Amino acid sequence: MSSTIQELERRREAARAGGGEKRVAAQHSKGKLTARERIEVFLDEGSFEELDMYVEHNCVDFGMPDQVVPGDGVVTGSGTVNGRLVFVFSQDFTVFGGSLSERHAQKICKIMDMAMKVGAPVIGMNDSGGARIQEGVASLAGYAEVFQRNVLASGVVPQLSLIMGPCAGGAVYSPAMTDFIFMVKDSSYMFVTGPDVVKTVTNEVVTQEELGGAVTHTTKSSVADLALENDIETLLAARDFIDFLPASNREKPPERPCHDPWDRIEDSLDTLIPPSANQPYDMHELIRKTLDEGDFFELQPAHAANIIIGFGRIEGRTVGVVANQPMVLAGCLDINSSKKAARFVRFCDAFEIPIVTFVDVPGFLPGVGQEHSGIIKHGAKLLFAYAEATVPKITVITRKAYGGAYDVMSSKHLRGDLNYAWPTAEIAVMGAKGAVEIIFRGKTPEEIAERTAEYEARFANPFVAASKGFVDEVIMPHSTRRRIALGLRKLRNKKLENPWKKHDNIPL
Repeated sequence: MSSTIQELERRREAARAGGGEKRVAAQHSKGKLTARERIEVFLDEGSFEELDMYVEHNCVDFGMPDQVVPGDGVVTGSGTVNGRLVFVFSQDFTVFGGSLSERHAQKICKIMDMAMKVGAPVIGMNDSGGARIQEGVASLAGYAEVFQRNVLASGVVPQLSLIMGPCAGGAVYSPAMTDFIFMVKDSSYMFVTGPDVVKTVTNEVVTQEELGGAVTHTTKSSVADLALENDIETLLAARDFIDFLPASNREKPPERPCHDPWDRIEDSLDTLIPPSANQPYDMHELIRKTLDEGDFFELQPAHAANIIIGFGRIEGRTVGVVANQPMVLAGCLDINSSKKAARFVRFCDAFEIPIVTFVDVPGFLPGVGQEHSGIIKHGAKLLFAYAEATVPKITVITRKAYGGAYDVMSSKHLRGDLNYAWPTAEIAVMGAKGAVEIIFRGKTPEEIAERTAEYEARFANPFVAASKGFVDEVIMPHSTRRRIALGLRKLRNKKLENPWKKHDNIPL
C-alpha cells in the first residue's frame, strides 16, 4: 500500500511540474501565469478538483514516445466561483507549447460533456501553439470534436474564453463559438493565418499584435469583448462576470442581496437631457444611476461605442442592458452596433436574462459604405433578435426615436412588455426639419421654418405614440429605476413561446 501511495505522489508531482522549471520560468518571464496558477486565481480557494491528471498522449511518430508528460498540456476539472459550480480547462504552454493532441482534446471534451449534463458554465483558458503537428490529422479531429461541443453547448450553458497566449489557425474557432472572449493585452493574440503567411500571400507586413492582438480584436474586429492588462486582471474580471450569469438555461440568473432601495429617486436624471436636441449626453450616467449601486459590467466598450451593452442588477437580479450612446455618431445604428447588440440580445434571451433598453436613436447611419456593406441585413439582425426574444423586455425612450430605428430598439410592436417614454422623448418618422422639407417641398425658407415649428409642436413629444398605446406611460426621469424595478417584478413569471420550429433563420 505504501509503495502505491508513493507512486501516486510521484505521478502527481510529475503532472504538477508541467514542462519543468526552465519552461515555467520562461512563462513567468513573459509576465504570464502557468496553467495551474491561473486556475488557482480564478476559482475559490481549495475548490479545484482535477480530472485526467495522468492522461498521456498516444503518438508513436517523430520520437514522441520518448516525450511523455502527464496531463498532456492541459489542466481540466471543476471548482467553484463564489460558491457556484464551474468547469474549467487551462492549456499549459510549458508542455509542447500547449499544442492540442487527440488526448488533450478528449480531456476538454470530457469536462464540456459533464458541464452540459449537470448544467454549469465552461471557462476555457487558451494558451496554445495550435495543433500538435506530430499527430497530424488526429489533432485536427480533436479540434473538430471540441467545436462540435461548443455548438451543442451554445445556449445550454454559458461559455467563456480567456485568451492568455497564442491562439492561431483552427484553434481560433472554438473561442469564436463561445459566448464571450476576454483577451490579455500584449501577451495574447488570435488569427487564422500568422504574419509570415500574410506577408507571403498578400505582401502585407504586420506584427502579431497589429494582426490579432487584444486591442485589435476589441476595437476593430469585435472578435473579443474585453482587453485586460494582465493575467490576474483578466481572471478577476472573469470571476466578477460569471457572477452575473445563470449556471445554465435551466436555471434563473443568480440573485444577490441588495441594499440599494428599489424605489430610489434620482433627481439628477431630470436634467440629464440637454436643452438642445443636437447636444449629446453620456448614456452611461443613466445606466449607472438606474442599476443597483451603479455596478455595470460593460462589454465591447471600445467597439461600436454608439451602442452600449452589458450586465447589471436590479433588486439583486441580473439584467442585460442595451442603450444608444448619443456621444458617438449621435447614437445612430450602423452595421457594427447592430451586430454587437443583436448577439448580446440573443445571449440574454437564451439564458432568461431580462433586457432593459434605453433609446435615443436618430435613425440608421446613412452612407454608401454602410449600404454597400449590407446595413439592411445587419440591421435586420438586431430587429430579428429583439422580435424573437421571449424574456421580459422593458424599454425607456429618453429622447429621439426616429424611423425604422424606433421599431428596431425593442418597440411595443416587437412584443415589448413595458415601453416607457420620458417627457423629452420624440417619437416620429424623422426629425421635424427633414419631414417638413419633404411634405412642403418647394416652399420658401420662411414657410419651412414656420411649418417646422408647427411639426415640432405636434410631433416632437411622446404623446402621439402614447395616445395610440405604443408607449405605456410617460414617466418622470427621476422615477426610472422605480418603474423598471416594478416592471421586472410584474414580469417575473412571464410566459411566452414562439411557434414550433427546428430553428429560426436569422439574417446572418
